Formats: sequence, C-alpha cells, structure tokens
Amino acid sequence: MPFIEESDLLELHKDIDKAQIINERLLDQIKYKNKEIKRNKMQRNIFATITVLFLLGGLGFTTYFAGVTRSGAFNKSNNLVVTSIDSLEAVRTRLDNLKKQNEELSLVKEFYLAKNFLEKEKIYSVQVKSFVDNNVTLASEALTNTLFVKTNPFYSYSLGNFETLAEAQSFRKQLVQIGFDDAFVASYKDGKRIQIEDPN
Repeated sequence: MPFIEESDLLELHKDIDKAQIINERLLDQIKYKNKEIKRNKMQRNIFATITVLFLLGGLGFTTYFAGVTRSGAFNKSNNLVVTSIDSLEAVRTRLDNLKKQNEELSLVKEFYLAKNFLEKEKIYSVQVKSFVDNNVTLASEALTNTLFVKTNPFYSYSLGNFETLAEAQSFRKQLVQIGFDDAFVASYKDGKRIQIEDPN
C-alpha cells in the first residue's frame, strides 16, 4: 500500500496554502476592477447623455435666435457668435475627458489580459526577497509585473513576468548589478512555482 511521507504532505499543504492566497488576491483584484469598470461605464453613459442634451439644447437655442435675428426683432449677432464659441470650447473639453476615460478603460483591459496570461502560461520571474512576516508592502496589488507568493513560513517577492528564460536571466543580472546579490530566476505556472532556474 503506498504512503505519503510527512515532508511530501507538508509540501502539498504549502502548495495548497499558496494557491489559496493567490486565488484570494486575484478575486479581490477582479472585484475591485469590476466595480471600477461599472463606475466608469455609468459615468460615461451619464456624460454622453448630458452631452447629447447639451448639443440639442445648443442647436435649438441657435435655431431660435437665428430665426429671431432674421425677423429683425433681435439684432445682436455678436453675442450669438460668442455663445457658439463658448459652446464649442465646452464640447472640446468634454471630448478630451471622454478620451481620457477611454484610455483608462484600455489600461484595465490590458491588466485583465496580463492576468489571464499569468494564469495560463509558464512564466519566469526574478525573486528578490523572502520574509518570515507579511508586514512589508513592496508593491501595489494592482501591479501585474510583481508576484507575491506565500510558501510557509515565508512570503516571497518576485519582480517581472517574462515569457522566456533568457529575458528573466538578463533582468536578474541587472538586479545583481544594482545590489540584489541573492536574486534568482524561478518559473511559475497557474500561480505555482515550478522550479528554480539556472542563474546564467
């Protein structure tokens, strides 16, 4: 009858703990980004509605005063031109704001694509430090190029997410040159460390 040694069982528990922590962090990040996307979408819809109403109101206002001017009852065309220029400037400002919101949504999309890649493909990262306590904040949870892995009893921090081992090794050499002498390259798949790679 096969049996499991205590060390193998301990390693299995460590891997399960690490996977649970990574899954919880990813779920928190997804919830946060979903709230942000909903809020941005609602703001964009409200802004689009206000813009359409503003344009329709401006068109109606312009049409009304154009008719009054033709009839001779109102002859202040200079004021109408100034009002039109101010309205055009307001529309330009709103268009600029919409472009900024669109760029922010593009960044969110890139974030999700990067997270998706990290979960499905084998990647390489350079571990720079491990701590016994989790009381050091080295990076934002929203960053996709930083890995935080709990391996009992340690909390490990790795920088960079690379598709090839050569890229990760090159990055490791740069980190060693600036003082991270004990940095090493490790490979990950599905949020789990597979192995420590050759340091070349």
